[in-house]
Amino acid sequence: MEEVGIFARNARNNHPELVLQNVVQELFKNTNMIIFLYGEDTYRLNKKLNEIIEQYKARKLGLNFSLFDAGSVPYEEFSQEIRQKSIFSEKKFAIVKNAFLNKEFKEKLLKNIENLAGYDEVVVVCQEGHVLKTDRLLSSLKKNAQIQEFEPLSPLKLNAWVKKEAEGLGMKLSKSGLDMLVLFVGNDLWRLSNEIQKLANYRFGQDGEARAEDVELLVKPRVETDIFKTIDALARKNKKAALKLIHEHLENGDSPFYILSMINYQFRNLIIVKSESERAGEGSGVAKNLGIHPYVFQKSLQLSRGFSFDDLKKIYRKIFQIDLDVKTGKLGAETGLDLLIAEI
Repeated sequence: MEEVGIFARNARNNHPELVLQNVVQELFKNTNMIIFLYGEDTYRLNKKLNEIIEQYKARKLGLNFSLFDAGSVPYEEFSQEIRQKSIFSEKKFAIVKNAFLNKEFKEKLLKNIENLAGYDEVVVVCQEGHVLKTDRLLSSLKKNAQIQEFEPLSPLKLNAWVKKEAEGLGMKLSKSGLDMLVLFVGNDLWRLSNEIQKLANYRFGQDGEARAEDVELLVKPRVETDIFKTIDALARKNKKAALKLIHEHLENGDSPFYILSMINYQFRNLIIVKSESERAGEGSGVAKNLGIHPYVFQKSLQLSRGFSFDDLKKIYRKIFQIDLDVKTGKLGAETGLDLLIAEI
């Protein structure tokens, strides 16, 4: 199986998608094949799986398509279906999901993987989520299958992916719009895809790019970025608005412990940014040196101007004390949040 060796070598060199495209094109010729798709990036994993299915459908081979969920189907049922000869000449095509989650199915698949590789059909083993590198089934699949792992995208690749998705919908994103969208949503490609579609619909028929203000209007930020509004209210000495924002988070089901940790994180950023900007200036190079996202740096810099350095240190000490009281059971988390806002 020279194809397997070629694929494995390219996968190690971080070029698996180029090879898998060729594999998909060769899927339903006369050679047998096992494909293994796995990883935590379930969006790209499922997109690749759908591409493979579409290749199958395009050849009008639907009579021999089977889907097995190892969580509810015994291995024997899968094995019988695969080994049964078809009255048609077309290649069989089977998808197996969750084989790593069923111990009995997994052990039998591991025992029979080499025999399976010799059958005259295509089998796609698909596992969402993390798979241990030491897993024996993973090691066996690396030897007997074409494999592709879908890891979360790095920041650079994530930006490129967002830009490409937007362009695919006929929309351009400004640099600030792209930065804000990634900051608001993070590495969740399912949600990013929906938000890009939403922005594209909003910008349809309009000239120019989708900008930061469009993202701010249409996209709900994650808790950690939305906390900026709470801190901004505190900087303006508007405790009523800050309390209202905190309780909106709680009503939306956000954890009070998480909200408290994010307030802690953001005020720590304010101290770092204020200190470093006073020492080294306010240029973009400072954000890079600190390892802080440019948008977060600019927002933190803007907010830090509403506090003196001494005020920030006092607030940070107060956050630390309330966090300690909550963790030791002296205060409830929601009470601690209310008390923190009242005392800042």
